[in-house]
Amino acid sequence: METLMTLFRDYFGVEAASCEKLAASGGYRTYYRLKAADGRSAVGTVGTVPEENLAFLAIARHFAAKGLNVPRVLAVSADGMEYLQADLGDSSLYAAVAGGRKAGIYSPSERELLEKTVAYLPKLQFEGGDGLDFSVCYPQSSFDCRNILFDLNYFKYDYLTLTGVPFDEIALQDDFERLADDLLATDCPEGFMYRDFQGRNVMLCDGQPWFIDFQGGRRGPVCYDLASFVWQASAHYPADLRDGLVDTYIKAARPYADLDNDAFRETLRLFVLFRTLQVLGAYGFRGYIEKKGYFIASVPFALANVASIIDDGYRSRYPQLCSVLDALSQSAQLEESSAGDGRLTVEVTSFSFRQGVPADKSGNGGGYVFDCRSLANPGRYEPYKKFNGLDANVIEFLEKDGGILVFLEQVKSLVFPHIDKFIERGFTHLMVSFGCTGGQHRSVYSAQHFAEAVAAAYDVDVVVRHTAINVNKRLK
Repeated sequence: METLMTLFRDYFGVEAASCEKLAASGGYRTYYRLKAADGRSAVGTVGTVPEENLAFLAIARHFAAKGLNVPRVLAVSADGMEYLQADLGDSSLYAAVAGGRKAGIYSPSERELLEKTVAYLPKLQFEGGDGLDFSVCYPQSSFDCRNILFDLNYFKYDYLTLTGVPFDEIALQDDFERLADDLLATDCPEGFMYRDFQGRNVMLCDGQPWFIDFQGGRRGPVCYDLASFVWQASAHYPADLRDGLVDTYIKAARPYADLDNDAFRETLRLFVLFRTLQVLGAYGFRGYIEKKGYFIASVPFALANVASIIDDGYRSRYPQLCSVLDALSQSAQLEESSAGDGRLTVEVTSFSFRQGVPADKSGNGGGYVFDCRSLANPGRYEPYKKFNGLDANVIEFLEKDGGILVFLEQVKSLVFPHIDKFIERGFTHLMVSFGCTGGQHRSVYSAQHFAEAVAAAYDVDVVVRHTAINVNKRLK
């Protein structure tokens, strides 16, 4: 921060009277607003990755030379890790349309701001991309197969595996490779691909959009940015507004590229699918791993976006991916149905220890985890291998042995007093998980019978999930 103060003094000729740290975003860069006593101000940035800083500075200077609406770089430290840029104020597009986002109904003035932003996007992409040395871009200069597979695996490892939804990894990888081939085969025009084009990265100055945080940009298909903006999960724009914004973009882009309306929209739909998968990976990493709960709150909207564009053609082309997305959507709907009423929800889950303990999506950090692997295992015997803990023959095997009944009584004696206290204190979520080797027999029986016992004993919401056999139910 001392370096920023020095840069401010050298540029403005006066000391900064204040230096206020600005709210953090999804990345690791730190921002400050520096102000002189006479009101002059600048935004200071402290980066962590030299190449990322250099990319932003090079792109920002190129855009400024083109007369585009981006903050001007005012001063840069000798090592390039800290710099000052023009202060665009605090009015972001995301905040300006908060009323519409909350109500689900966007006013004429909010729609006008969104249309202005989308109408400016082609100018940024095509004029900004013209003459830009893309070799400065970080972490890579262009959108390619490696980029696509990296983002798809981001979805798989940082979101999907944390949800406990089972999947065939080989079949899913086959779908990923087909999706990558299809994305690279489209005839979408290329230009500067912002990559994180969304409302928080658009500032409003005198009613006009200005653009920030484009340091991750590269050469790529322009459809990607439009998909990012119009299908931004947390915005959940209504269908008519989305359609109008796409129309606005196509008209604004025609001076730069010959776009066929129907073909462009079909290509755009494919990029909506891809972009949403990448976003889910980011939400999983920021939410489940870094414990930033507000990212998890947007997951249901992202899944709804995917559900709205999947058709029979996609189900045929990407069968495992669509199956996984269906299961995730079903799970999200169960969560949403029990959210916000102030009642306690007891979430009971069965899982395989091979897949790992399920993540707690409530933000409470988890709950009870019970290990069923000491119990008699019907899965060791051929007659039971194709069945699960919901089937009569497996139930008969387990109850005849009797160990599982004693086990569940011990679980109830431990957890039921916990439920009593949670109800008394007004808590809204308790997670109880049962694991076994394959997640198919003992854990399924235990979770199902424990959930039924809770539903019979308490006036609470009970959700049971059997992750290994892909069954989700709301019992009460």
